[in-house]
Amino acid sequence: MSRGVAADHLYRKNIMAQLLERPPVETGTESRRPGRIVAEPTLPGEYRPFDNVETRNGLQALVEIPLMLRALALPPGGRVLEIGCGRGVALPVLFDRLAPSELVGLDLDATLLAEAQARVWRTGTEATLVEGDVRDLPFESGRFDLVIDFGTCYHASDTMAGRRAALSEVSRVLRDGGLFVHETRVAQRLAHPVRSFGRTLPWRDVPELALDRTAVLWGVRRKRTGS
Repeated sequence: MSRGVAADHLYRKNIMAQLLERPPVETGTESRRPGRIVAEPTLPGEYRPFDNVETRNGLQALVEIPLMLRALALPPGGRVLEIGCGRGVALPVLFDRLAPSELVGLDLDATLLAEAQARVWRTGTEATLVEGDVRDLPFESGRFDLVIDFGTCYHASDTMAGRRAALSEVSRVLRDGGLFVHETRVAQRLAHPVRSFGRTLPWRDVPELALDRTAVLWGVRRKRTGS
């Protein structure tokens, strides 16, 4: 084993040891600390993780996310949730560019969240990591000003009913006037041409998420006041 590989192996063992030593906590009014992992649901049978492609991760962090933030003119500050945060590639960029008052990353896969945990610690990102299902979000209604989704709602379920539940939950946790940033079908077809084939989102069933603006690969929907 090379010295670099051995060092990386030791680093991962240390990270996992710290994770095992830190017990899960509940979300709510407790003091916010970087990198918490909370909750622990069972992975559904239809869940299929995407392959890890480091070159794509790098492009997302260095090019895609900064371009998206600029193109959509997203407001800084506020309470931000990324659903389907996976390995946490976007979290440091969102933290640096948006300067949120609260940043939360949610994913269904504990293995991916462990990698996100390491990334959050390594970069000094102040983010709370939550293990949970977008179809049943473990947050109170109206908690967030901005919810960001890099395609999770398209793959939250193989059924339209499941995807409808995901959009409804996004709407629930957004405050009135809050923004939902999501990938368009064009972006999904480019990124995952096979898995995204034929998949659509039932926007008509969630009319309170009204289209606000688009930028080809991304769309912004605003939650109607009083919805």
